[in-house]
Amino acid sequence: MIRYARKKTVLHVRLDTFEALFRSKEPKLHAFVEEADRFKRLKQDAAALERRFRQRRRFRSRRSRTSLPPLRPPLFGMLLGVKDIFHVEGFPAQAGSRLPARELRGPEAASVSALKKAGMLVAGKTVTTEFAYFAPGPTRNPHNTEHTPGGSSSGSAAAVAAGLVDLALGTQTIGSIIRPASYCGVVGFKPSFGRISTEGVIPLAKSFDHVGLFAQDVANIARAAAVLCAGWEIRPKLDQKPYLAAPTGTYLAQASAEMRSHFEDRVKGLEALGYQVMRLDPFTDLDAIAERHNLILAAEAAQAHARWYESYRPLYHEKTAALIEKGFTISEEILKHARNEARYFRLKLSTLMDIHGIDIWISPAAIGSAPKGLASTGDPIMNLPWTQAGFPTLSLPSGFSKDRLPLGLQVSADLTRDEDLLSWASAIEKGLVELL
Repeated sequence: MIRYARKKTVLHVRLDTFEALFRSKEPKLHAFVEEADRFKRLKQDAAALERRFRQRRRFRSRRSRTSLPPLRPPLFGMLLGVKDIFHVEGFPAQAGSRLPARELRGPEAASVSALKKAGMLVAGKTVTTEFAYFAPGPTRNPHNTEHTPGGSSSGSAAAVAAGLVDLALGTQTIGSIIRPASYCGVVGFKPSFGRISTEGVIPLAKSFDHVGLFAQDVANIARAAAVLCAGWEIRPKLDQKPYLAAPTGTYLAQASAEMRSHFEDRVKGLEALGYQVMRLDPFTDLDAIAERHNLILAAEAAQAHARWYESYRPLYHEKTAALIEKGFTISEEILKHARNEARYFRLKLSTLMDIHGIDIWISPAAIGSAPKGLASTGDPIMNLPWTQAGFPTLSLPSGFSKDRLPLGLQVSADLTRDEDLLSWASAIEKGLVELL
């Protein structure tokens, strides 16, 4: 009897391509947490996804009593990287730490479940700094492996930049999405605070923890945001250009001379494309903003880690341990006052936007290009105020440094205007391509 080879599905062809790329690139990048039998598991997951899709199609056909076109989930067959502070069914969560995985386990993150339901396949866990703070992992920048990819969502940013996955989940508590996106030359999205559930994510600081995304372009960010963001609305395309504001003063002075020059070029370029740009200083008290942020971060990290830290103190990296020890010294009264000040800061920034009619703030996504070496993940000061305000924020690739490392433009809208931000950012993204 003649046996004919079964034709490979589109998904299996895609996984073969992923496997070839992974074996070629991952040994140099270290973007993923090691996993035994990764490709066997992925093929099993793909087969299960295809079965689910076929069953759904047959059910629709029976209900309608006619042949219907396939109704695929919106992200069918796309590959997902998941930062290793998210719980994923079937995977341990190590959070870049030396703590026993059994101590950190929990139910699958709501964001992961939603993306899987939408048809995505989990390519694997991606490397994070320890507990999403500053202790770096082994991941390298795909544009130059002697440089950091940024942190704490280092593996997620690098995996997308290297073309290994279509989308990756990350988190931001200071600058852990926007900065690595800038360093790696991809789009990073931090939504409005609370817009994507943090359920099933190992916490760092509950007042600032945001779940966000990495992709190659705004279009894929928008597709995933529609799945993940609570109350997402499909709105008509915004044809009118947004009114932009560029921060000046102490904030902008934090950026390197090269980044400031690049940023000024991009601002002038956007003005030439018809955008109006106001210049003003919204952060006259930047030191106080940063001090308040770090105080809340330390206090809440100490609260989140109190039980683990008591049992496993020697296993914590010295940077994480120092943060937690600092947090133990902060009283509830001081923490409450700092949280109130952070809420007032958010209101003050929104009011400033209303007074001047500002739709979007544009600013450097990092102080410069990715630093050389892996001992540091870079400075998040350009991201910190927008995170404290909880504003939806994107990093858009905007060019390259003299060393041919990526640079990014950060765009931020007022709280809950995520849909508008992504619509506006799609046009700005095209404009930035024209300026390259």
